[in-house]
Amino acid sequence: MIARAGKGFMAAAIEEARAAGARGEVPIGAVLVKDGEIIARAGNETRRLNDVTAHAEILAIRRAAATLADERLVDADLYVTLEPCAMCAAAISFARIRRLYYGAEDPKGGGVDHGGRFYAQPTCHHAPEVYSGIGEAESAEILRAFFQERRVAED
Repeated sequence: MIARAGKGFMAAAIEEARAAGARGEVPIGAVLVKDGEIIARAGNETRRLNDVTAHAEILAIRRAAATLADERLVDADLYVTLEPCAMCAAAISFARIRRLYYGAEDPKGGGVDHGGRFYAQPTCHHAPEVYSGIGEAESAEILRAFFQERRVAED
């Protein structure tokens, strides 16, 4: 049950993913929304910043926190094109984000519905509502095409 606005927010995250891919970054994008408005957006920047923590989710959280002058993003929703890893799942929890919407599943590196399932752990103090599969086909295709291009270039 995602509203039309939610699909628009995921479209914005997909735009960020495409921009990240065009920069040579793994094409993952995220937007943070509060009161129906995008307050932060980001795509992966790990290569550009030489920072393994510069995932789209982390950057969007940092930017939103700076915009709101608050480390807690209560009543904010995060839209991301790929299931967050354990690091990002923890940051989402610590920021007290209300809802997480993600596109493609990540059976290998995901930390929400796969892997360590961060929010299901008894040590998790805050678990957002989680909605998966939003823009899944397009999100997955962007990643598939990116990695296929890299494999062809290596051959």
